[in-house]
Amino acid sequence: MSLEKILSISGKPGLYQLKTQTRSGFVAESLLDGRKISVGARDNVSLLSEIAIYTLTEEVPLREIFSKIAEKENGGPTINHKVDKVALEEFFFEVLPDYDEDRVYASDIKKVVQWYNLLQKNGITDFSETEEDETAASEEE
Repeated sequence: MSLEKILSISGKPGLYQLKTQTRSGFVAESLLDGRKISVGARDNVSLLSEIAIYTLTEEVPLREIFSKIAEKENGGPTINHKVDKVALEEFFFEVLPDYDEDRVYASDIKKVVQWYNLLQKNGITDFSETEEDETAASEEE
């Protein structure tokens, strides 16, 4: 499974997998505990495939950062997201040396690390671009 169906829902912990659409929104399943929830159109929802991290030169898609973490950790889990701020920043600097320290906060790094470990735990390790992403990127150029 790719990141196309993985969601972050504001105000709810963890990540969710999009299951089906309903008349008033959609149904999502938690990757933390497997519970299904109904998500309305008013909820603030982000697709992981649409999230990017600021660097000094550009925005790097989250999928690329996950790929770099996987490469660094040989496909396994990484550090715990509960380590102190300095350890998180040192780790992220190894993964993405030119990230913008003024615009990427420790809380953002914490989320990225937590999400990566959650995806690993659930066997979602394909961080490559889908054909839709490649088509959209070529259309933008």
